[in-house]
Amino acid sequence: MSYTYSTAVPLSWAEAVEKTRAALADQGFGILSEINVRDTFAAKLGEEAAAAVGDYVILGACNPQLASRALAAEPELGALLPCNVVVRRGPGAAETTVDAIDPQTMVQLSASPGVREVADDAGARLRAALAQLAGNS
Repeated sequence: MSYTYSTAVPLSWAEAVEKTRAALADQGFGILSEINVRDTFAAKLGEEAAAAVGDYVILGACNPQLASRALAAEPELGALLPCNVVVRRGPGAAETTVDAIDPQTMVQLSASPGVREVADDAGARLRAALAQLAGNS
């Protein structure tokens, strides 16, 4: 099983980040956290490591209604939240790639029917966001 949904778009990295945020918002997701991997690598590992990873950001996306349902079904599930969405563009790449966690990975770790329902809903919303992004590029 793949653990992500992915799309590649012919957008600059900055434009892809902006449009990814908008597509997620259209599906009811807000961004709780943002990790700029390139900047972190530059600060901790040096410019060579940063250049090797390219432009790379991890967005911690959360739909509050889905998160509430998931935590009600299984409080420990918070360790797997928020849903991570990666926007990345390697050195010399012609396109920017957007990867979103497949929430079905949570289902593999839980037998709760409530978790399955939330994962199905979250997965549909994340796929819709990526489809919107691909259609708007």
